[in-house]
Amino acid sequence: MVAIIVHGGAGTIRDESRIPKIKKGVGEAVLAGWRELKRGSALDAVEEAVKALEDNPLFNAGTGSVLTVDGKVEMDAAIMRSNLEAGAVAGIWGVKNPISVARKVMEKTDHVLLGGEGAVKFARLMGFNDYNPTTEERIDQWKKLREKLLNDGQIPHWKKISELIREYPEVLRSTVGAVAFDGGEVVAGTSTGGVFLKMFGRIGDTPIIGGGTYANEFAGASCTGLGEVMIKLVLAKSAVDFVRFGLTAQKASEAAISIATEHFGSDNAGVIMIDARGNIGFAKNTKHMSVAYLNEEMKEPYIGV
Repeated sequence: MVAIIVHGGAGTIRDESRIPKIKKGVGEAVLAGWRELKRGSALDAVEEAVKALEDNPLFNAGTGSVLTVDGKVEMDAAIMRSNLEAGAVAGIWGVKNPISVARKVMEKTDHVLLGGEGAVKFARLMGFNDYNPTTEERIDQWKKLREKLLNDGQIPHWKKISELIREYPEVLRSTVGAVAFDGGEVVAGTSTGGVFLKMFGRIGDTPIIGGGTYANEFAGASCTGLGEVMIKLVLAKSAVDFVRFGLTAQKASEAAISIATEHFGSDNAGVIMIDARGNIGFAKNTKHMSVAYLNEEMKEPYIGV
């Protein structure tokens, strides 16, 4: 069954007046992907759905990415097909749509992951124009949170950032992603600006194949939340393996999140999935995770937060 699912990040949305706009954003993204999926390509569907989210400043990916501790944007993205072709970029800046650069890495190079300045140079070589994704809202948030974090005059470290995330859980609302099945292959894609006030050079799970993004002949998965959790648990690959071992996409999603909760507590992870028959699954251990999905049996998409 042809199907697509997208997510706009997991965490806590304290300002619930934003929820209708967030639901509208994931709804528009799933429809953008669906248009491509109906033309027959899960790969195009995932790229277009993720681009729609990257272009929406409500989400922490592309335009609207959060800032590092030194006030810069460093973005990650990955895309993977069920034939194990994959491409990713890490710590990239100065581009509008990192997911499209990741696709070019997959299609135009023999590599899987390009990072930092090399990723930027590759993007320019591929014709991606310079673009500043920083928004005024993110700058204002960065100033307030950085002041709070540094009020003791110390150089920040992860324990302090983790404490800040617990105090302001909305900053964890990070990462966007999509998974699609076109009747022949499954494709998964993920994009993020990372975690607010992350150390310069920090790489999360999104571009780590198996960590935040994975697809094979059984299923595809895109994760969201605190990247260090997904990396340590290889969570996207673990979710797909659960399908391989016989679980449904929904039960596999729930099993993957239960592992994250067991090892690292709650409020840190979410996952979306589609298996190789078009069955959809998603789960979270956070208060919110914006999700939209659509298949050929549905007249309109499901949209939830």
